Amino acid sequence: MANRTDPAAKNIKGTNPQNLIEKILRNKIYQNTYWKEQCFGLTAETLVDKAMELDHLGGTHGGNRRPTPFMCLVTKMLQIQPEKDIVVEFIKNEDYKYVRVLGAFYLRLTGTDIDVYRYLEPLYNDYRKLRCQLADGSFALTHMDEVIDELLTKDYSCDIALPRMKKRWTIESIGALEPRKSALEDDFEEEEEKDEDDHIMADVEDADHDKDHYRGRSPARERDRERGRDSHRYRDRDYDREYDRDRGRGRDRDRERDRDRYRLRDEKDYGRDRERERDREGRERDRRDRDRVRRRSHSRSRSRSRDRKDRDGEERRKRHRGSASPRKHGDGLEDGTREDVKKKEKKEKKEKKEKKDDGTDHPNPEIAEANRLRASLGLKPLRM
Repeated sequence: MANRTDPAAKNIKGTNPQNLIEKILRNKIYQNTYWKEQCFGLTAETLVDKAMELDHLGGTHGGNRRPTPFMCLVTKMLQIQPEKDIVVEFIKNEDYKYVRVLGAFYLRLTGTDIDVYRYLEPLYNDYRKLRCQLADGSFALTHMDEVIDELLTKDYSCDIALPRMKKRWTIESIGALEPRKSALEDDFEEEEEKDEDDHIMADVEDADHDKDHYRGRSPARERDRERGRDSHRYRDRDYDREYDRDRGRGRDRDRERDRDRYRLRDEKDYGRDRERERDREGRERDRRDRDRVRRRSHSRSRSRSRDRKDRDGEERRKRHRGSASPRKHGDGLEDGTREDVKKKEKKEKKEKKEKKDDGTDHPNPEIAEANRLRASLGLKPLRM
């Protein structure tokens, strides 16, 4: 029964007033000692005494997120739903600042957008200090105008999600609210009037001072003017000297940058020329090796053909000599000639076989060339 909303209370924002506080926080408030001991049986009249005893504001604090007395009293106001006049009196109270904050917070939760802007915006002129308890249990210093600005511009305050509210310019556009006038505008107007008076008095004094001088130029004024010209001349000369020095430094930097760029380009060109030279030398070396291999193979083939011709000539001479008088030389000559012919044929077969084995007659000219080179070096031929 102690936690139920007053049966005579009206729904706010289409729901039970206590539902404006989240259920978890509401349950923690119901279990809090301050709620059970100090807020039990409070009415709209006796609530003022408890509000006057407040010495800080805040939402929840500590590891268990315990609610502050300020939040317990806000929940009690939502439960009993005091009259609007009582809430307005809370806001207009200038003696007790925490009573004013309590009324402003309750009006922000339950009031209409027009009432919120109408009653809370004048509190921007209140700069009194307030104690605020943070989530870790420590206290921080704030001010009344900061709390009011948070209520009017933020969507979250004291661990409670504030209801949505229209922008002020929207309400002004429909004519329901007059444009806001700052309390500092009067001070600004006074400052502007004072400045205008000072300018007028200064102009009058200058005119009187000019009348006192005789017609023509004043010597003192001429000296001041000449001194000003000299100072400007010296300043211009120093500026020109500094400008020339900066231009010289910039020119040196550009020259150094161009020199580095040309050096890098030369180094790249030199490296590129070296690469071309190495490729050219490698191609020349390969060509010389191929020519050397061709010359060796050609000289070897010529020597073989020459040896073959010499052997054929000797055999023909022997055969001619043996066939001229075969019976003169006695026994064995004809047989010896036959044996020489057989040996010669065997030798030719062997040479043909060796020639086939060395791979020089391969149908692929590149492999034949490679086999000739390998044969000249004493290596085995390629079998591909």
